[in-house]
Amino acid sequence: MRAWNRAKLLWAYLTRRSNVRALPVEYIVETTAKCNLYCPMCPRETHKQPKEDMPAGIFERLVRESGHTAEHMMLIGLGEPLLDPKIFDRIHSCETHGISTLLSTNGTLLDENAALRLLSTPIKHVTMSFDGATRESYEYYRKGARFEKVRDNFVRFAKLKHERRAPIQIVAQMVRMERNAAEVEDFIRFWSAVPGVDQVRIKEDETNLMRPTAGHDSSDWRHPCHYLWRGPMYVKHNGDVYPCCQSYMLDGKPVGNIAAQNLPAIFNGAEMQRMRRLHTTGRAHEIDICARCCTTIPHPILVAGSLVFHGETVRKLLPLIERLTYLRKLPGRLLSPPKPTAGSEDLVQISSVKRRD
Repeated sequence: MRAWNRAKLLWAYLTRRSNVRALPVEYIVETTAKCNLYCPMCPRETHKQPKEDMPAGIFERLVRESGHTAEHMMLIGLGEPLLDPKIFDRIHSCETHGISTLLSTNGTLLDENAALRLLSTPIKHVTMSFDGATRESYEYYRKGARFEKVRDNFVRFAKLKHERRAPIQIVAQMVRMERNAAEVEDFIRFWSAVPGVDQVRIKEDETNLMRPTAGHDSSDWRHPCHYLWRGPMYVKHNGDVYPCCQSYMLDGKPVGNIAAQNLPAIFNGAEMQRMRRLHTTGRAHEIDICARCCTTIPHPILVAGSLVFHGETVRKLLPLIERLTYLRKLPGRLLSPPKPTAGSEDLVQISSVKRRD
C-alpha cells in the first residue's frame, strides 16, 4: 500500500498534476504547543501559543487515516515534545500503524529517567537541539536553559544509547546564527567525540525572524515544491492542517482541520490544487508564503528519489545528500537555497560520525 501510494505521488509530481489520488508520505505533527524556553529566533515569539496539547482524538484520527500511507512523522512543532504527557504513547501508536517517528528536543527535560524511557520506545530519530558551543552564545539563544545542564543531559542520553546499542539515530544540531557562527568547528569537534552521536549538523536558520528579507524569487521556482505532493504536511495541535511548516510561520491560512475533514479531502482540496497549479506553471512566486519561504528547494531528481525509497530511509539519507551538495560533491543545482540577506552566506554542514566500535 505504501509503495503504491509513493508511486502515485511520484507520477502526480512528475506529470505536474494538481489532482492527486494519494496521501503524503511525511507529516510534521505538533503534539503540544507548550514550551519552557524563550528563544528569540523561534516563531512562537511572534505567533503566541496556548499552553495546550493535541487532543487524543485528533492525533488518533490523524494516525488512523494516514496509517496505510504515512511512513514518517516528525512529532515536533512550536512546543517542546517532552512537555507532552502523552508523547511516549504517541510514539508507540505510530509504531503500531507502521509509521516511524522523529523527535527534536531542547534537552532541558531529558534527565536520566526521561532518557531511559525514550530509549525504550520504538522511535527512530532524535535531534538534540543545542545552539552553541559556549555558555554565552547558547544561553543567549536558549533563554531559560542552562548550558552545562542541557549539555550533560544530551551527553548522557547519547552514551546510554551507545551502551544499550539502541537502534536510534541521534543527531546533534546547531542552527548557525550571528552569535554562534564562530563556534562551528568547536561544536563539530565536541559532539563528534561523544559516543552514541551518529551525526553532527550545522544548519541555516529557516524562520525568517533572523533573516527577514530572505526568500525565493521567480527564478528559483523552475521546479514545483515537493511539499505540495510528498509532504511533510504540518498539523497544528488543534488539528489545523497547513501545506508545510513554513506556511504557518509565514501567516498562511490552514487548508483544513483534521477534526472536521478527512485527510483526502484536505490534501486534495481546492486550495492545495490551486497552489499546485501555480507551482507547475512557474508562478509559485505569486503565492506570498512561497515567495518569502526560507527553506531549500530540491531538484526533481531528489524529489523523485525521495518517493522511490521508504520515508524512513529518506530521512537517513537526507543528511548525506545535504552534506555532499554543500561540499560541492554533487551539483549545486540539486538544492536551491533561499536568497540570503546582504552579507550572509548559506551554511548547512552534516558530519557523519565514524567510529571503530
